[in-house]
Amino acid sequence: MRDEYSVLESERRFHDQWASSIDVGGIDVDRVFLGSTAPENRFILSHLGDVSGKNLLDLGCGAGESSVFFARRGARVVAGDLSEGMVETARRLAGRYGLTIEGKVLNAMELDFPDNTFDVVYASNILHHVQEDRVLSEIHRVLKPGGLACMWEPLRHNPVINIYRMIARRVRTPDEHPLDIRFVHRVEGLFSEVKWDAFWIATLWILVRFFLVERVNPNKERYWRKIFTDEPRLRGTYYRLERIDNALKRMFPRVRRYAWTLAIVAKK
Repeated sequence: MRDEYSVLESERRFHDQWASSIDVGGIDVDRVFLGSTAPENRFILSHLGDVSGKNLLDLGCGAGESSVFFARRGARVVAGDLSEGMVETARRLAGRYGLTIEGKVLNAMELDFPDNTFDVVYASNILHHVQEDRVLSEIHRVLKPGGLACMWEPLRHNPVINIYRMIARRVRTPDEHPLDIRFVHRVEGLFSEVKWDAFWIATLWILVRFFLVERVNPNKERYWRKIFTDEPRLRGTYYRLERIDNALKRMFPRVRRYAWTLAIVAKK
């Protein structure tokens, strides 16, 4: 197992390189939150409420879609990421939307903020890159009493997704570790109120179609980006399959274990 410094440096280099290739002109912020293929963010928004005037930390901001989405809705946003390149990309994306956001290079496992700083911490696709329990504790610490942690992450249990992960090594970092669904219990042990759901079961056909039918090279095009960029043409198929997912989850609650992603809204 690699030491923490080596892991962080590897993650930083990978995401700096990725940031250098991102065209912010091609990013539709609303599609990433409101589109059919964004069930995790639609779930989070259904439990988040109004963010206007609230202090919000976008932890692991990536290209800045979430930072810009919430800033457009009146939040005072800090866009934080280990990668300086990603923080700068988030600033450029904000500029494209006529906004200014605060960007900060940070280590999610040792947040440089006082206790009780934020009303909301939004963290998507970051915990599986780091020591998730340390980050969870830091999120809890910097939230104000009554504040909300909004998180979504990949799960480790689905064999279809695990085959994809084995193939798509060039678009993933070597230390990634998708979460066990039992992570929910750890969140419930720390926060006073927790709502969660899991997504992409039958809907995973969309990714299978990318690979088997459309022959999209998973090492050249990130499938989790393509589901947003191609959302208009995928919408009908997604919603039909989502109805199957919802029925499966009602009839067999434990099937959530085999979903692709997990979304959580937790109140401190």
